[in-house]
Amino acid sequence: MGSYLKKHTEALIKDVGFAAACDVTGKSKATLGRYFSDAPEHADRFIPIDAVAALETVARFPHVTTALAELQGITLSYDEPRPNEGREGGVNSDVVALSQRFAMLMAEYHQSIADGVITINEAKRLLRETLEIQKVLLEMKLHLEDETSS
Repeated sequence: MGSYLKKHTEALIKDVGFAAACDVTGKSKATLGRYFSDAPEHADRFIPIDAVAALETVARFPHVTTALAELQGITLSYDEPRPNEGREGGVNSDVVALSQRFAMLMAEYHQSIADGVITINEAKRLLRETLEIQKVLLEMKLHLEDETSS
């Protein structure tokens, strides 16, 4: 499974182009290369979810999201790019974006558990990102409650 994700990570980075991927993610070419390397010392390195989201925004195809969906037995339909930028936001679109991010985090977590390998740093990152999502959702809920009670 890990090599499957790494191949799709490589496809995503090559789709965007190394130089552009470095600019979009703020990561070096060497770091990006480690995310899809098959070398044993990089076996537990996977591209962070925020980097995937940023790259898939500018890519022609959502390579990693599609791979994660396929690993879970989900079929995605993809017809044309629909970037999130330029849309009017709002609570519903924010909740959808957070839900998608949470789903990707859970897919990473379940894959790590299924593989029987999760590093301490990976577990901490997953927990940190999940807690951040929960904080944002709680703040949104409190804000909505304030608006309706006013």
